[in-house]
Amino acid sequence: MAYPQLVIDSAAVAENTARIAERCAARSLSVVGVTKGMSAQPELARVMRASGCSWLADSRLSNIARLRQAGIEGPYLLLRIPMADEIDELLDLADVTLVSMTGTIDLLERACRRRSCEIASIAMIDLGDLREGFWPDEMERLAEAYRSAPRVRCLGVGVNFGCFGGVLPTVLNERRLVEVGAELERHLGHPLEILSGGATSSLALLERGELPEAINQLRIGEAILLGTDVTGNRIIPWLRQDTMELRGQVVEVRRKPSVPIGLIGADAFGNVPVFEDRGERLRAIVALGRQDVRLEGVRSLLPGAEVLGASSDHLLLDVETCPSAPRLGDVVPFAVDYGAMLAATTSRYVEVKVL
Repeated sequence: MAYPQLVIDSAAVAENTARIAERCAARSLSVVGVTKGMSAQPELARVMRASGCSWLADSRLSNIARLRQAGIEGPYLLLRIPMADEIDELLDLADVTLVSMTGTIDLLERACRRRSCEIASIAMIDLGDLREGFWPDEMERLAEAYRSAPRVRCLGVGVNFGCFGGVLPTVLNERRLVEVGAELERHLGHPLEILSGGATSSLALLERGELPEAINQLRIGEAILLGTDVTGNRIIPWLRQDTMELRGQVVEVRRKPSVPIGLIGADAFGNVPVFEDRGERLRAIVALGRQDVRLEGVRSLLPGAEVLGASSDHLLLDVETCPSAPRLGDVVPFAVDYGAMLAATTSRYVEVKVL
């Protein structure tokens, strides 16, 4: 058995998926299961699809290819705006893509014309987070681009919150999406099928009954996989958080001073560390580092243990107050947040084990 390991409970993921799908269905919302946070593990994607997700979505075409090769049914949405040099691959693998520039629509049309095919799309609208998206006042120009691209079908509009600027979904900005969608419909001359109102953070509006009725799709990853909402800084009370744990093996246990000895410079990552003098403490080193996981998103599940920091390959724990201190060779557990999960499943040094 290799360590470090990220051990995932597929039954807990299935339960979260089903709870979200049920609550969304009561409001005529479809759920797109986002697989990028766990690097498109086929076992979990299959669980998402079987437990109520109508589509699957990922930001990497290689991940979509992996899921298709595993025989998992789509439709598949490419979550990242496609690069110019991956348009042909996109047409091979995805059923729907996001777009945020008329130039991308033109590239898609030319590729579709050359290959005698079609592609569906969702136009992303920037409502203040300042990542991707058309401005709301561009709908007439967007409609003209779609009319010039008959092989690129506009399914609807979507929005992202909390991805760059930390902007949270509100009743006002969700209503603004509905208004922008209605304007695009007028310019296109046909109704839109989809108003995609965001991701996990939009579940809070759904819980409070504040999500506008016209919104009919959410793209959910974090809530399914972790039962949390990092953008809203909350645990979602009606979901499970015991879905996974990161496990590492102890390679050293020693008593050492709590403050380094000598002249202090920057660490290996360019940071100048600051230490509190707590005297001599019992510390454990775990074979787990920044090459494996995002340290800031890791929390020790060993009672009494505190994460002190990490280098590329070693994570340091203060275990002075542990009721039962770890010994050499012991395996210790950690909880992960979304960023740590993403890093761990992406690292080739971490074994992902789905139960």
